[in-house]
Amino acid sequence: MRKTRAATAPEGRITVDVIGGLGRIGIDNPGRHNALSLAMWQAIPEAVATLEAAEDVRVVVLTGSEGGAFASGADITEFDVVRADAATSASYEAANAAAFAALRRAEKPTVAVIRRFCMGGGVGLAAACDIRIAADDAVFAIPAARLGLAYPPEAVADIVALIGPSRAKDLFYTAKRIDAATALRIGLVDELVRDDELEAAAVAYVARVSALAPMTQRAVKAAIDAAVGSAAGDWGRARELAELCFESQDYAEGRAAFREKREPVFTGR
Repeated sequence: MRKTRAATAPEGRITVDVIGGLGRIGIDNPGRHNALSLAMWQAIPEAVATLEAAEDVRVVVLTGSEGGAFASGADITEFDVVRADAATSASYEAANAAAFAALRRAEKPTVAVIRRFCMGGGVGLAAACDIRIAADDAVFAIPAARLGLAYPPEAVADIVALIGPSRAKDLFYTAKRIDAATALRIGLVDELVRDDELEAAAVAYVARVSALAPMTQRAVKAAIDAAVGSAAGDWGRARELAELCFESQDYAEGRAAFREKREPVFTGR
């Protein structure tokens, strides 16, 4: 296991761990239910880039510090300084948008593993990932209207892509909390498990994804992003990645494994 501290601040940090084919980004600010400071928002793109560049990493997992909340949103206690007016807010919003975009544009599969609180910007981070697995006692909310602030439009679009325009408006308009069962029903999360089974479920999912062809996964992710009009969508890139699959060693390995009636061993080349 390699461990890198991507950012440290008095009130929290973003951590990066690599365990086999799993690259994990940790939101670590337990004293504030893993609220994200400006320094933590700024560290997320670097953390994603580190794992994207790691050849042995097959799946990127975003989660809260061990046993704690996923993320209770932005750290409001610093808003009087870092988000006090239009000028400072513009800089803060740019850091928010860059964090969401880094996850959204990652070519490797991304999985949010959610327990306890997933609030505000935490919902935005989860929505920017490909897949969301949550504990069945998790709670979700987007309380922007309680504070009078706005979200980056691309982050709003991520949420609309998951749950549709009217449900997204309802969450933003009312700032209401919803339970995990409701989040699953409306499509905000993809799978619910008991809290004590969450880590095992996440590891099992990552293992299943990691066993398959990464070039295929990258290609289909690009195609889906383009098809749904995601901010990360790029039809040219999607076609390029699809063509690369047919030139890859993995494609030859997949055909050979089929002929030989065995499990394939993919390398991402």
